[in-house]
Amino acid sequence: SGTLAALASPDSLGGFVVNTTVFRSTFARIVVLAALAAVAVFATSSSAATSVDKAAAALVPANIKAKGTLIVAADASYAPNEFIGSDGHTVVGMDPDLANALFPLLGLKVKIVNATFDTIIAGMLGGKYDIGMSSFTDTKLREKQVNFVDYFEAGTSFFEKSSGGPAVTNLASICGLTVSVESGTTELTDATGQESKCKAAGKKPDTVLSFLTQSEANLALHSGRAQVSMADSPVAGYQVAQSHGAFKLVGQSYGVSPYGIAVPKTDGTLDKAILVGLKQLVANGQYAAIMKKWGLQSGSDTHPALNGATS
Repeated sequence: SGTLAALASPDSLGGFVVNTTVFRSTFARIVVLAALAAVAVFATSSSAATSVDKAAAALVPANIKAKGTLIVAADASYAPNEFIGSDGHTVVGMDPDLANALFPLLGLKVKIVNATFDTIIAGMLGGKYDIGMSSFTDTKLREKQVNFVDYFEAGTSFFEKSSGGPAVTNLASICGLTVSVESGTTELTDATGQESKCKAAGKKPDTVLSFLTQSEANLALHSGRAQVSMADSPVAGYQVAQSHGAFKLVGQSYGVSPYGIAVPKTDGTLDKAILVGLKQLVANGQYAAIMKKWGLQSGSDTHPALNGATS
């Protein structure tokens, strides 16, 4: 989850962060306008004014309580899960909404910051961030570095330009194609892993273009540098729905796995506190309301758990 940093601007539209002088058609503008017209935007910093859940708060380690405010990192190029709002800097989406509902239950405030996806876990280990909420697929490899509190389920989907795209049906069918993905993601792992499988099958390997953000991966597809892109199913579906006909979903989604809130292993029982808080959000209906707000009901996980990686 090479870069086109020169194309970035504060004007982020549903995951596309692109300079209008290079690529900024009405297609890109529609993404955020449509999303933000339909929903109210949550602020990225919340107070602990919400009623505290005593059971959850009791599990918060003393050093975390002393901080008062947790820094939550999210890669704001992954709409509708996390992206930049209409003001050009506020991180909005499903994960920010969950964070703003969850952490006050623990008696904590939260500040959500934008960070490149593949730097978040390293930033947590280095003390720069306290929590990672950025559509992290909970994998056994990542569990060696951090703990996860699982709260959602998603697979991987393929999307391409609506006209003239290749016939992609599954992961095996990307052999010989140029694929755009975000660095640090499971999609990057799968796409690069397919190269050797294509060769073993006597086919031309796929060419993988890896970008720092999903916005740049989307742009590579739109500009024709890539023939197909891969992203988590809710993100791929959202990009297609908001593309004004520019993109389409293709093939079959695969690899449904849990999303997890990443928590440092050194933070004692904070992961357990978050788990109790999530269960409360499920019980009081806030979790369901957030999923409905962003059209993500199909990925709802009403039985949150710790470290539930399946692969």
